[in-house]
Amino acid sequence: MKYLPDVQTLEQGLNYLAQVIKWRMDYHFSSNGHKVPMPSSPDGWLTGETPLTRFIHKHQLNTAEQLTLLMALAPHLQPDFFDCLITANLPQAGDYPQIGGWRGKAHRGFLPTGETVLFMLGGNQFAERLRLQQLFSEEHLFARDRVLYLDSPTDGEPLMSGKLVMVPDYIDLFTQGHFSRPHFSINFPAQRITTEMEWEDLVLNAQTLQQIHDLKAWITYGPTILYDWNMKKKLKLGYRALFYGPPGTGKTLTASLLGKYTGKDVYKIDISMVVSKFIGETEKNLANLFARAESKDWILFFDEADALFGKRTNVRDAHDKYANQEVSYLLQRIENYDGLVILSSNFKSNIDEAFIRRFQSIIQFPMPNSKERLQLWQMAFPFQVKLAETVDLPKLSAGYELSGSDILNVIQYCCLQALQRGDATIYQEDLLHAIKRELSKAGKIM
Repeated sequence: MKYLPDVQTLEQGLNYLAQVIKWRMDYHFSSNGHKVPMPSSPDGWLTGETPLTRFIHKHQLNTAEQLTLLMALAPHLQPDFFDCLITANLPQAGDYPQIGGWRGKAHRGFLPTGETVLFMLGGNQFAERLRLQQLFSEEHLFARDRVLYLDSPTDGEPLMSGKLVMVPDYIDLFTQGHFSRPHFSINFPAQRITTEMEWEDLVLNAQTLQQIHDLKAWITYGPTILYDWNMKKKLKLGYRALFYGPPGTGKTLTASLLGKYTGKDVYKIDISMVVSKFIGETEKNLANLFARAESKDWILFFDEADALFGKRTNVRDAHDKYANQEVSYLLQRIENYDGLVILSSNFKSNIDEAFIRRFQSIIQFPMPNSKERLQLWQMAFPFQVKLAETVDLPKLSAGYELSGSDILNVIQYCCLQALQRGDATIYQEDLLHAIKRELSKAGKIM
């Protein structure tokens, strides 16, 4: 389910933060010693179903966490937000290091730092300021899910002087209603895959189809079990599945359909860009990949996964040692990923047993039998072509063991031949020639 951004909710959030900042400035700098409690959260601003309110409710953010989130988001909504509030409430011009802040090169307005957060929420209370620093620890949700962080300051400067930075993905989520889609690069070596096909186009045996529908059920209802039914403490986040079987039997199509019918983006990992001969580079590439995908609800599809998830070897030299370390790192990383990870392989036996034990679902995609092949043949021809009377699809289905992908290749070739002849008729001879051509690609003799 997608939650659209709501202008009113964002405005209410900024108004609440503005009240807190004004209160802190007045509390700290007022000459008359005016002391009143921090303003409480306004009624109604967290009642709507928007990306921001959904995030706050899902993670049960307390007041300090909500206000920190708003401070990181505020400059992206109103560039002069802090300048208007801070400058207007200072007793006189000058430097006030306790407020923190910095100014960028292109953006000339006040931008918050960790010191800004500590001052606005903790003032001069030493114990409270120390407690608030936990907001920026590696164990906190903000860092763990890469929501926001403090940029590392120059060597020797206080840690809290680091810039308060919200990750662009979450800026897009809170302001546009969706995570930004990453571009294919060395930092994210994966491409989004889609399909125009439907479930009806997927021809598989009944057992495989049932397992796929079970997997679809987890994608749909997993969050309910984890969060609404409070099973998060007992179950591991995420789900791990193995698709195995010969090429062309529907593994990639199934992954694409799962994304299409559950509203999830599916990213196919380019393993050639992940694996590196240099020690430590493979782990680094994987760390970047998983960090970007964390908490995005994306489906990660590792095609031909043997290169990454293959069996560990006996240690004979340093190369074997580090190769095994890569597998151990992968084992830990896919187990901690909070979304769906699908591994695809031609053979189940090629995958390390340590991964096999951690899969919640292992689905075989066998070569279609003659009945399924006939169904594939019948469904695959475009309606614009005509089959000659000599075409015998049942005979072709019974006589030639082809995958769904093979059959599509045959029909594509035959359609091209028909167009070159200037007609739209497919003949038995066309099909037999194309089948022979397809089998020869795999080193088979017709």
